[in-house]
Amino acid sequence: MRPTEEQEELRSAVRAVLARHPGEAAWRPLTEQIGVAGLAVPEEYGGAGYGACEVHVVTEELGRELSPVPYLGSAVLTVQALLASGDEEACARLLPELASGAVVGALAWAEGGSWDPSAVRAEATAGPGATWRISGTKEHVLDGADAGLLLVAARTGAGVALFEVPGDGAGVAREAAVTMDSTRAQARVELTAAEGRLVGAEGEGERVLAHVLDLACTALAAEQVGAAARCLELTLAYAKERVQFGRPIGSFQAVKHRLADAYVLVESARSAALGASFAAAAGDPELSRHAAAAKSACSEAFSAVAGEMIQLHGGIGITWEHDAHRYFKRAHGSAQLFGPPTWHRARLAEELGLIGV
Repeated sequence: MRPTEEQEELRSAVRAVLARHPGEAAWRPLTEQIGVAGLAVPEEYGGAGYGACEVHVVTEELGRELSPVPYLGSAVLTVQALLASGDEEACARLLPELASGAVVGALAWAEGGSWDPSAVRAEATAGPGATWRISGTKEHVLDGADAGLLLVAARTGAGVALFEVPGDGAGVAREAAVTMDSTRAQARVELTAAEGRLVGAEGEGERVLAHVLDLACTALAAEQVGAAARCLELTLAYAKERVQFGRPIGSFQAVKHRLADAYVLVESARSAALGASFAAAAGDPELSRHAAAAKSACSEAFSAVAGEMIQLHGGIGITWEHDAHRYFKRAHGSAQLFGPPTWHRARLAEELGLIGV
């Protein structure tokens, strides 16, 4: 399983843009020059019609630079939720602006620190006409404070459903969260009888969110691999130039062993992430297994390699001036995003019928 020549060209283009436009400034050239926001959007809705493998390439490069652009929350979560809903009217109306990057979308989903679709407790009751009234609290909403499009998961009498809610509407309070990882914008969304519009069929939300969870974990795993690989790259370069006792520290056997172990972790995680991406692209019915395995493996690999980065850099590794602490914070924050590794291993065990064995 290897990226195609076209996908490698996409990688080079994304990396070049990120090198020229650091931070949030990269979003506009990424969307206007490369079209990253619409890669996985069907052509009929203004996108490029590609799939999970191209998303993998983009998220891996974004992870490498710890880019704060709203790709994961908008181009993955929101776009895939709309597509999975099967609501053609909503897709035709909302996807073109998401695909162009003109509008950033946010999927308000998690509650009580859980991304389990069955854990949704926000409530929606039918209002006048085709409107609904939604009440509840959503946490860890990626880019939720400033998103132009807000999709909210709430429970009706028929089960969980998705609703389009005006972000600036009455009864909607959005507050940016103070996070350990400042490169990942999150928000808390409070809804008090906020007016919403049903997206997809009532009661289909758990199915939609379960599918989005798999795709979210797949994309995040690729991001974690990109960041972990960058940690190893920077650490290896430092080990070659840092001299101690008259020799580069990379020449010491103990350091070599630690770097070799980090390399094995990165490449093993890369295989797991690619496996999930190929499964998603092929519509593999066992995607949930691949996604859970990738999220678990890549979370733990990134955390371990980021820790080694700090250790092997010595004193400079714990300073604000060095980027090591940024990767360390991203590693631990992303390990919890969409559920911690232990939860995904439990999901995987259940899928494999190992619970209770």
